[in-house]
Amino acid sequence: MKELIETIVKPLVDFPEDVQVDVAEESDRITYKLNVNKSDMGKVIGKQGRVAKAIRTVVYAAGTTGQKKVFLEIVE
Repeated sequence: MKELIETIVKPLVDFPEDVQVDVAEESDRITYKLNVNKSDMGKVIGKQGRVAKAIRTVVYAAGTTGQKKVFLEIVE
């Protein structure tokens, strides 16, 4: 899943080397925290959050095979 997020996000940003995905796993959920360069934050979120929503939709769809719920947070 981490590779999927990186594959989606890296072509969108100007600084792909700054893209980092951290995983926090709990008993009932897995949270992926996406870190990007500050100047790329707008590109990842998109107008009215459309790009972020599309990324989350793909990640959630790919994560439905497991028992745990999958969440994606975009952090600075």
